[in-house]
Amino acid sequence: MDPQLQREFLLKLAHTKMPFGKYKDRYLIDLPEYYIVWYYNKGFPKGVLGQQLQTVYELKLNGLEHLIRNIKKL
Repeated sequence: MDPQLQREFLLKLAHTKMPFGKYKDRYLIDLPEYYIVWYYNKGFPKGVLGQQLQTVYELKLNGLEHLIRNIKKL
């Protein structure tokens, strides 16, 4: 993926809130880990939201959520 596209994706991810459900209006990076793992097992939604949730899963799995939290502060 083009570095500029990666940057834009991460910037958008840092400022995106869950649009529905129990955790509606919570930033994706702040969703509980068990909820992200549930989506991982169930299957992520299609589209951009699914890509964002999958990225959050990978970040949490590798202990890198602080990267998105730092972007969110900008």
